[in-house]
Amino acid sequence: MASDLKEFESPLRRYTPIRIASNGLSPIERAVAAEVPVSITFNGLAHAVMMATPQDLEDFVTGFSLSEAIIEHASEIESIDIREIDGGGYLAALRVPKERFAAIAAGRRNIVGQSGCGICGIIELENLVRPARPLGAPPKVTSEILFKCLGELRPNQPINAATGAVHAAAFVKDAKIVACREDVGRHNALDKLIGHLSHTGQKPSEGFMLLSSRCSFELVQKTVLAGAPMLVTVSAPTTFAIDLARKLGLTLIALARSDSMLCFSDPHNLFAAN
Repeated sequence: MASDLKEFESPLRRYTPIRIASNGLSPIERAVAAEVPVSITFNGLAHAVMMATPQDLEDFVTGFSLSEAIIEHASEIESIDIREIDGGGYLAALRVPKERFAAIAAGRRNIVGQSGCGICGIIELENLVRPARPLGAPPKVTSEILFKCLGELRPNQPINAATGAVHAAAFVKDAKIVACREDVGRHNALDKLIGHLSHTGQKPSEGFMLLSSRCSFELVQKTVLAGAPMLVTVSAPTTFAIDLARKLGLTLIALARSDSMLCFSDPHNLFAAN
C-alpha cells in the first residue's frame, strides 16, 4: 500500500549567487539540485537518515528496503506514509510484516546513508546537523587569490594525476595552498586535511578550504566544525549545503572554474556585486 502523498517539493530550486569573474562581479540566476534528509523508519523503529532529491520518494524507500535486504519483494511493504517534517526533510514510515521487523530489530545496525558517503551511523533526523561554534570573517581574499589558488590545485594532486579517480582537499593560507590531501572519497580527503592541520598546529580559521568535488551538506558541516570560515568547491552545491552554509555563517563559493565561480553564501559581504 503506497502513501497518499504524491507531490513533494521541487527537485531543484533557484538561487541568485554572485558570479566572480576576472572582469568583475555580477548576480546571476542558477538552478541548484535539491538535497533533503529522509528519515526512514520500519514499524516505528528509526533505521536510517538518507540524503536524497525529494522526488520519487516512494520508489526510493522501496528500493532501499530491497537493496538492504530488509524485504525480498515490494509487495511485502504493507504501507508507506511519507510526510514533511517541520524544519525540513521528510519522514518515511514503512510498515512491514512482523517477521521482517523482528529481523531488523535483531540485526539493527547504523546505516551509512547519504548522497555521497558522509553520514555514518545517523539514524535520527535531529542528529543530522551538529552544533558548531560561530565563525568569524575569512581572512582578506580577492578574486585574484581565488583564481590563483584554483590553478594551484591540480599540481597538488599527484594521485589523481596518475589515476584520475581521487578528490583533493586543500588548505589555503596567505594566498597559497599550504597543505593538500587526496582520497577516493571527498569527505575522506577533507577529514585527512583537517587531521593534518590539527597535527601540525595550523588554525583553519586563518585560511579557507578548497575542494575538487561537488559541495554536499556534509562538507559544509565538516568545514564549519573545523573552524574554517570559507569553503570553495570545484563543482556544484546542493540546496541543503547552501542553506546550511547561510545558517552557520560560512562563506560558500562553488562551481569554481578558471574563468568564473559563484558565491552562494557571503555573510561578511566579501563579494558584494558592483
